[in-house]
Amino acid sequence: MGASVTGSGQRGRGRNKYRPLAEINVTPFVDVMLVLLVVFMVTAPLLTAGIQVDLPKAQAKPLPQDTKPLEISINHEGAIFIADTAIELNELVARLTAISENRKDMRIYVRGDRRLDYGRVMQIIGTMNAAGFTKVALIADQAP
Repeated sequence: MGASVTGSGQRGRGRNKYRPLAEINVTPFVDVMLVLLVVFMVTAPLLTAGIQVDLPKAQAKPLPQDTKPLEISINHEGAIFIADTAIELNELVARLTAISENRKDMRIYVRGDRRLDYGRVMQIIGTMNAAGFTKVALIADQAP
């Protein structure tokens, strides 16, 4: 008689008893992806505004936005920030010109702290207007 045939269609008794497993275990991959998702969900809100400014309250409605404007922040000490970078008043026009690629019609929002001297805010806005930036607006929190 010949060699015995097993139920799996293989001949012989000890040959190819164990076949390689061809399945991928995705559980560790899913675990890593969930951890990354949680990390990004926690850190994303922290990346939006780096300068703490106590904005005044106003009754005005928000302006419609078609493009993202440039935001300039002025803290309670009068320091000027573009994004998270502190700059001096004499550097403001050169930095704005470089960022806007010499487009003077770019919208600029000024976030001034409520404890800040009004004259300092007007000095900064006047410097921008003198350089040709005419679309300058003040940002305030919505009044309850």
